[in-house]
Parts: sequence; C-alpha cells; structure tokens
Amino acid sequence: MSDTPPTPAGDVWTVKRILDWTIPHLKSQGSESPRLDAEILLAHARGCPRIQLYTNYDQPLTDAQRTTMRDLVKRRAAAEPVAYLVGHREFFGLDFRVTKDVLIPRPDTETLVVDAIEALKPQAASRVLDIGTGSGCIAISLAVNCPNAEVTAIDLSAAALGIAKANAEAHNVSGRIRWRCGDLFAPLAANEQFDLIASNPPYIAAAEIETLSADVRVHEPRSALDGGPDGLDVIRRLIADAPQHLVSQGKLLIEISGEQADAVTQLLAANGHYDDIAVLKDLSRQPRVVRAVRKG
Repeated sequence: MSDTPPTPAGDVWTVKRILDWTIPHLKSQGSESPRLDAEILLAHARGCPRIQLYTNYDQPLTDAQRTTMRDLVKRRAAAEPVAYLVGHREFFGLDFRVTKDVLIPRPDTETLVVDAIEALKPQAASRVLDIGTGSGCIAISLAVNCPNAEVTAIDLSAAALGIAKANAEAHNVSGRIRWRCGDLFAPLAANEQFDLIASNPPYIAAAEIETLSADVRVHEPRSALDGGPDGLDVIRRLIADAPQHLVSQGKLLIEISGEQADAVTQLLAANGHYDDIAVLKDLSRQPRVVRAVRKG
C-alpha cells in the first residue's frame, strides 16, 4: 500500500493487515464510516462478497489486488464516494448501478418507498409516476414490489435515464417502466393521470451546498441537490402541477429535509387541491417525506 512503511522481509499484505492499515487511514482522512468503507473497497478489489473477508483474514492479496486497493483507497481519501468507486449501491434490498450521473441512493429515501408500497399493494392495478428518477431506485423498487403497478419514470438527464434503464433490466422490470426525458411533468400528455406520484427532488438550499461534505459537494450531481435559494423551488412546482396528473384520491409523496416539513405542508394546504396532509419520519425519527391526497 502507498504511504505505508516498507513491507518487512517475509511479511505479506493479508486481508487483515490491509484492513488494519486502511481503517485508521480513512478515519484520519475524514471518513464517517472507515471500517465499512475499507471492507467494501477491499471486497471490490478482491472480487468477493464482503462477508468473505471475515473467513479469509489471513489470505494474502495478489499484486493486482493490492494495486487496485491502493488506487481505491487514494481516491476515497480524496473524498470520492465509495458507491462511485465500486459502481453500485444497495437500496431497499436491491443492487443499483451508480455513476457520477446520478445521486447515490440513500436509506432515508426508503421511507418514501415503504409508504408507496403500502398505498399501492391493495390496488388490483395502479399507475405510478416517479419524477427525478436518477438511478431508478424508487421506480424500480416499486415495480419489483408491486407487480401490478405500471410505472413511468422521468428525469431531465438523459445520462441518468441510461443508468436507470440498465438497473431496470438487471432487476427484470424494464418491460413495466416507461422512461421519459424532460423537466418534471413536461414529457406527459395533459390528460395523463396516476394513482401515485413520488419524487425525491433537489431540496438543498443553494447556499448550503458549499457546507456539505466533500464527497457530496464535489462528486454528486449538483442538479440533483440544488433546490434554489430556500431549497423549495422544485417542490413548489411539484405541488402546483401534480393535481392535474393525479386521479381523485391519488397520493403525492415528496422527500424533504427535516427543517422543510412545516413549509411544505403549508404549501400543500394553501394549494387547495390536497387533503390528508401528513409528514412521515425516517428511521432516525427525522421528518423525511410529506404525503398528500388529491381531493375529489
């Protein structure tokens, strides 16, 4: 490994020794989860499941594996996200390919998916719209878990849609998802309506982006983060235009940051087309999703 003392004669870089060096090194470079980062990177370098590291602690790495690991650790120490380094991220029990063209799926967004599934499962058939699909994690998770749902997924980025399509093919749901490229509802016909509209929009205030950790600020797509001066620019547009595309009693689910809960519920109430407005909390008990029902 680079930046380490020369390997003593007769000594070898085993799985354990690599981890014992990498974990404190990544911690010193600012990683919030150095053990997990080190294990994911090493498993990727060795081409094995992470669980296999525990049963192969004394196994030496090949020169090629050491070279790969050295490069990965250097890049992670420079704040490049682990998901981009290894090219995938787990979400809702599914594996998603990710590149710098898409936001990295996060466990907080599973709050939205759980509520959507609960709403959709009682229906014999349902039409779902995912706006700002990115990697496709919401659309694909819903398609996998709600086999009677027909899903439409929209993103402004053609590159992001390419990643999402590949993920849908990997999970055998590409035949049940329509892909549209464009800005929010623009790719839809005026009369297209859905039983549920879900979105994880950009919701970070523009001035706050510079305060984010380097792995997010430098590497993740700004267009998926920047919600304008107060973080609510895209959310306002979603709230304003969603009623036209929701059936009577259709549901709107929007991911938010915790401090936006009051502002977003007020926007929904002021719109006049929504009932049953509620705020859902994530596993950390923070407000994460706002749900509203189309009147009628």
